[in-house]
Amino acid sequence: MASAAPLVLDGVVLTLPSAAGPVEILRGVDLVVAPGETVAIVGPSGSGKSSLISIAAGLETPTRGRAMLFDQDLAALGEDGRARLRRGRAALVFQSFHLLPNMTAEENVSAPLELAHRPDAVAQARAWLERVGLGARRSHYPHQMSGGEQQRVALARALAVGPELLFADEPTGNLDGTNGALVADMLFDLVRDSGAALVLVTHDDRLAARADRIVTMRDGQVVVTSQASA
Repeated sequence: MASAAPLVLDGVVLTLPSAAGPVEILRGVDLVVAPGETVAIVGPSGSGKSSLISIAAGLETPTRGRAMLFDQDLAALGEDGRARLRRGRAALVFQSFHLLPNMTAEENVSAPLELAHRPDAVAQARAWLERVGLGARRSHYPHQMSGGEQQRVALARALAVGPELLFADEPTGNLDGTNGALVADMLFDLVRDSGAALVLVTHDDRLAARADRIVTMRDGQVVVTSQASA
């Protein structure tokens, strides 16, 4: 029996208030992500890409429509319930790294493993830092590392828990070309090695082309979905 899709968005609408009146950020978005599939979300700034990630990951609830994560309707769960559903099954990587500044690289990676009561949290953190080429930097704090190194720590932290689905919102957006290419290589290699599905928001056409499928958004709607050419 085939595994259920880890993510299903069905007619998702997101309307937010503004001084000029309600603004429709997402306008009836449909999206299904299969197990192990890599999907790139592209489109101009303001097209709703990051809002789509926020709803898909349960960080925000839709105004209308359904967001199903691992067969659970996210709107039916409270904030704590959504956090429990994500724990160990879904992970996020952001453009701005979101490392805890008072923790070392090793502590940042081991923190979610410790929350999951993994007895091997420290050993796994060290192993993942080795996988992203930062074993020698495990005792360094975020301010002692470059942007590329911080993003590699964030990637190790996200994948160390063994998620079924990884959300990545502009993971190379704050990096120079060399570091961006290194992080991109690691992202796709590690995701494919782990078998996790990936939903990637990016402005980088070359990065998007590495996904199995490209979804193009404009004005809060999906306007094109196609197989990537790479």
